[in-house]
Amino acid sequence: MPTTAAAAASARRAWRRLEPLHGMIYFVPEAATRYAALGLTGMSGYFASRSAAFGRASADLVIATFYNFCPGLVRRSLPAAWDVVTPEQVLRARLDAATEALRRAGIHDLPHFPETLALTRRAAEAARDHPQGRPLFAAHAALPWPDDPLQQLWHAQTLLREFRGDGHVAILLAEGVTGLDALVLHAATGDVPAAFLKTSRAWPEEAWTAAEAGLRARGLLEDGTLTPEGKALRRHIEDRTDALAMAAYGTLGEDGCERLAELARPFGRRVVEAGLLSLG
Repeated sequence: MPTTAAAAASARRAWRRLEPLHGMIYFVPEAATRYAALGLTGMSGYFASRSAAFGRASADLVIATFYNFCPGLVRRSLPAAWDVVTPEQVLRARLDAATEALRRAGIHDLPHFPETLALTRRAAEAARDHPQGRPLFAAHAALPWPDDPLQQLWHAQTLLREFRGDGHVAILLAEGVTGLDALVLHAATGDVPAAFLKTSRAWPEEAWTAAEAGLRARGLLEDGTLTPEGKALRRHIEDRTDALAMAAYGTLGEDGCERLAELARPFGRRVVEAGLLSLG
């Protein structure tokens, strides 16, 4: 299907509305509890669980593919995590945690669950035909599909998330935007507090300040906010990311993208309302 602006906009809405189904795995207590039972604490659980599809991923591989974390933070977790857990163990724990959390939220009981799963899986299956240049996606796409429908929905959205994410990284790299630059630009929109991004990605203050200076020199940042040029660059990056993601969503057609965007809204809302994205 030729990509249209309407289809790309619908696909973006579908991804944003369903993204909480994947994203909650980084916040729910079910995940932290299962990782801790395996001997993984703190950020080790995050880095090991998300990279386990690679096998015994090195710190350098994770730094490259995750893109925006301070390298020192990654090196404090990997490769040491593989001394206490196997990739297979942490993948199982991650899937079990996702299942338990989503069942707690009642995702499986929502209306139109089968149709939402069918459309999401169809897009994810289409994405599997386009692994080139998308290493994190490709690693997850090589994992077997779960048998349980709720797990299938989570896995499908995970594939679409990493598919879009790898494309996003490619655009950032092409535009000369480092992982730290991307965080600073994101903070400048006001959507996410800079303090949260600094803490969660562990960038030291001097590195953050240097990145701000570099972005000011490029005319993208002024007084902590985006300049018109900065806003235009972010729009360009998001639009190009949307276009690259259509290798997956395009198989649904314009009507299918719009239908998935419509169906996805209550799923994302249920995750939020159930507190699965809560930090505390």
